[in-house]
Amino acid sequence: MNEERIFQILRAPHISEKAAMAGDSANQHVFKVATDAKKEEIKQAVEQLFNVKVARVRTMNVKGKSKRHGVRMGKRSDWKKAYVSLEQGHEIDLAAVSG
Repeated sequence: MNEERIFQILRAPHISEKAAMAGDSANQHVFKVATDAKKEEIKQAVEQLFNVKVARVRTMNVKGKSKRHGVRMGKRSDWKKAYVSLEQGHEIDLAAVSG
């Protein structure tokens, strides 16, 4: 997989309380990914970008919320997130990667 496609698939890490708890307890990391990305593509992208072994990938489509903008109703974009479980002994340090 080429580097351009990797950065199209993996948009950003998703930082939340739930994601932090999953990272601490189950060695999982949560990423915002492209809506057309498949589990196998996500697995390959994480393995190539971070040099780790991925045990499992779970994906979820998140529906955008309806919001009011003055008189009109608007809608946030739908997006997809992926829970990536790493094999035992592998770790991603996102603070070191982004800095």
